[in-house]
Amino acid sequence: DALDPERLIQCPYNKYHQIRACRFPYHLVKCRKSYPEVAKELATCPFNARHLVPQAELSDHIKKCSDKSLIEQDIVNESSGSQREQMNAVSTWQAPPCDEDWET
Repeated sequence: DALDPERLIQCPYNKYHQIRACRFPYHLVKCRKSYPEVAKELATCPFNARHLVPQAELSDHIKKCSDKSLIEQDIVNESSGSQREQMNAVSTWQAPPCDEDWET
């Protein structure tokens, strides 16, 4: 299951590292520092920062990325107007009166 936090994912920096999905983002940061030469050769997917692919394969990955459809769907939903109206709503919240006077 793709949403299982316990599933194992192979590290793009070292193929012998098998990391639980819930720890994967932290592991990427650590391994990027440990393998700077490999890090220079990898590119980050614009749709999911957990997708690190060789720079030469990035355009192919972008075409096939499973997260691309999620981003596209968000764009469609945003342009439908319902979310835009919610984002443009004016807040009526006001700060409570303050009795403190720092000058005294």
